[in-house]
Amino acid sequence: MFLVNILLAVDWAFVSGSFSALNLALGFALGSIALWVIRGQVATEGYFSRTRRVASLALLFFYELFMSAVKVATTVMKPDMQLKPGIFDYPLQVDRDFEIVLLANMITLTPGTLSVDVSEDRSTLYIHALDCSDVEATRRDIAEGFERKIMEAFR
Repeated sequence: MFLVNILLAVDWAFVSGSFSALNLALGFALGSIALWVIRGQVATEGYFSRTRRVASLALLFFYELFMSAVKVATTVMKPDMQLKPGIFDYPLQVDRDFEIVLLANMITLTPGTLSVDVSEDRSTLYIHALDCSDVEATRRDIAEGFERKIMEAFR
């Protein structure tokens, strides 16, 4: 249905005669509304619930990005940085390549953490953290945050 929505946006651009980014976005929004109106006839209910779940994942990512940036900034501004950097293992619940890559990239893009490696059997992700003073809390935050939202959005 996402492809159909993109095609509707391109059709809108053809009809309106403008291929600007803003006009394509408007066409995408109008296409979404059209698909929502006929959702019962073309069985697109799952498309809209998945869109909400993906949007929820994106909002969580931007929230975590902001909060981590603030935390790292306040940490490095302190004259006595009391950090315990290190690498820890994180047992993965996600098992698809796309989900593992997405989780690893989200962790890497969040300030203060870096995905280092994935085990051969794809069951463990190794993460470097700026502060490993409470590894269990960090594992819990990843499991209840990014990983849970990824599984909700893509399963």
